[in-house]
Amino acid sequence: MLTLIALEFRKLFGARSVRLAALICVLLPWIWPLAPRLRAVYNLVIVSGWQVPTLSLITMTQFLLPLLVALTCAEMIGTEISQGTLAPLILRPIDRSRIIIAKLITALLYPAALLLILFAASLVAGLRFGFGDFSGGTGLGPGLFVGVGQLTSSEAFMQVLRSYALDALALMPIAALALLFAVVYLNTAAAALATLATIQIMNMLVVFPEALQKILITTYLDLYSRQGDLTQPIILMVIYTIGFSVLAVFAFEKRDL
Repeated sequence: MLTLIALEFRKLFGARSVRLAALICVLLPWIWPLAPRLRAVYNLVIVSGWQVPTLSLITMTQFLLPLLVALTCAEMIGTEISQGTLAPLILRPIDRSRIIIAKLITALLYPAALLLILFAASLVAGLRFGFGDFSGGTGLGPGLFVGVGQLTSSEAFMQVLRSYALDALALMPIAALALLFAVVYLNTAAAALATLATIQIMNMLVVFPEALQKILITTYLDLYSRQGDLTQPIILMVIYTIGFSVLAVFAFEKRDL
């Protein structure tokens, strides 16, 4: 299994879509430190390098990250179908379930890999502001960017780390859903479109009762910024991830490739 997972990671990071996603994650954090009208437009003055990862996360998480995750995870099946490399792999003495589980593990870890790149690039972009103690907030804790007084460097780091981890968790169901659609359609474009359409439809359901909104994936794309008890949304994201993953494994077992 470890060999299959390592193989999937090599294929993943050899894909052009992943290299493009990584490039976006590296370049985007530099927009905020270099933006001349940041204060005029957003009424914000960056006073600490710990605020740059927050601005990067806010920019990426509502649209770009779900898009990049959906496209790449859909490509994990669709590209192999189009290139004819999946069928020979299945003909080997390897259980189908092991193949799809290896792909699932890779897909579920992909959001965390992207966020790690974004976090590292944001820290480099924030070097000019320093990472010491400061008066204000990271934008991810009490008081948001205004804060509630003096914030130590270690407290700021933990706030940012917590939020990036929560965002990786919130993107896992999208990765699993994209892989499920990839198994169903055996086509990258169709699977990515189906995933993005599902997300968009869920976004449109804000006009429905709150009880329905509470069970939608899109309701928790801002999980990274939430305070207080997060037990219920975390459990829901785990349930969605497991559910989509089980369906993907079952569909792959039954699919005629």
